[in-house]
Amino acid sequence: MVNWTQDTEPGRPYWWDGLTLNTPDDRLPDQVDLLVIGAGYTGLSAAIAASECGASVAVVDAGVPGHGASTRNGGMFGAHPRLQWDKLAMQFGPEVANGVFAEAQPALDWVKELITREDIDCDLQNTGRIQLAWTKSHFDGQHRLAETIRDKSPASVEIIPRDRLGTEIITDRYFGGLLFPDHCAIQPARFHQGLLRAVARRDIPITGNAPVTELARDGSGFIAHTPKGKINAGKVILATNGYTTQPFRWLSARVFALPSYLIATEPLPHDLIDRLAPGRRMMVETRARHSYFRVSPDGTRILFGGRASMRNIPLVRAAQVLHATMCEIWPDLRNTRVSHAWTGNTGFSFNQTPHVGHHNGLHYAMGYSGSGTVMAPYLGAKAGYQAMDDPRGNTVYSQTRLKRHWAHPTEQPHFLKAANLWYRTWVDRRENARSR
Repeated sequence: MVNWTQDTEPGRPYWWDGLTLNTPDDRLPDQVDLLVIGAGYTGLSAAIAASECGASVAVVDAGVPGHGASTRNGGMFGAHPRLQWDKLAMQFGPEVANGVFAEAQPALDWVKELITREDIDCDLQNTGRIQLAWTKSHFDGQHRLAETIRDKSPASVEIIPRDRLGTEIITDRYFGGLLFPDHCAIQPARFHQGLLRAVARRDIPITGNAPVTELARDGSGFIAHTPKGKINAGKVILATNGYTTQPFRWLSARVFALPSYLIATEPLPHDLIDRLAPGRRMMVETRARHSYFRVSPDGTRILFGGRASMRNIPLVRAAQVLHATMCEIWPDLRNTRVSHAWTGNTGFSFNQTPHVGHHNGLHYAMGYSGSGTVMAPYLGAKAGYQAMDDPRGNTVYSQTRLKRHWAHPTEQPHFLKAANLWYRTWVDRRENARSR
């Protein structure tokens, strides 16, 4: 049972507190060189890049710009590959696997430079991120991963053995950790607001509540139909990731929405946070539950997210699951109240690797699979450059691919119901048994 604070409003992200969220609703122009569909990190970064190439650009969004994952994520800021090198090599070949590892640090550095260049105040903190090993075998795998990263990437990593883990987190649940010291923390809603301002400074119109209901070819270009009118565009970038729906069935069949749930605790005593998380890192787990947690930017709360479910469930139920998981790690928080509970969609590809490309003339960047805080703005810019035939669009992520899967024959990811049951009844139980 979760105890709530008196002013809890389930569904509202913690990141929205104290912000006046901009809701740009500019008039649609009649014609542009490039239309960007989606006004999250990907789309706004793509618009900036294309504008730098001299293109006239417009951005449309199906809802309020930024009300998707860009202001709902955990604010963990890093770009290491989600998959091990051997799995990447099996799917795409060793050269692509090498490229994915090699491009991780440049991607992180590029987005840091974007924040500096555009003077974005988003509470960027160089906290580092630690991946916590749930089992002994996971910790053994971290040793192998660290060796691969040192061999294939300029990124820095450090193995934290169990007897030193107390400098990072006080709990007996983990067997060690892998530290990425260059990873950071941000306030994701402030980051999005900064990108909105950067686009506005370039006089790029942004139109909210304008879903593209039809995208038709018109000679070498497109006509996009929205409830607010139609727009002619020479080129189009789709930047919708985990919110991709009709009429973009080719991509929605390859990138599916996976909900991620988060909670925020009430303000906690500083000495309690110091005792629980002395390292103040961004923290993630190796177990399939994919828990991730951090201290809030002001140092007063614990923000805790993860797989409460692989399908949509009531937020009250999701908060109960996350609170219980949090208390497995930190029993001292069992009586802590929850002030916020919310959810957002991650866009997963079946090979858990993003892709930048085009299909039937439609450019896109998506499939970040949980690593979008850095990869979305980075690969959004790549898509913008590619659409304008600018060599700065070169990236190894154009050599990956988005594949279909037999379990996902329709736009709706119905297979997640069975997957959710499988993970709860088999994978989670097996990992918990091995963690003892």
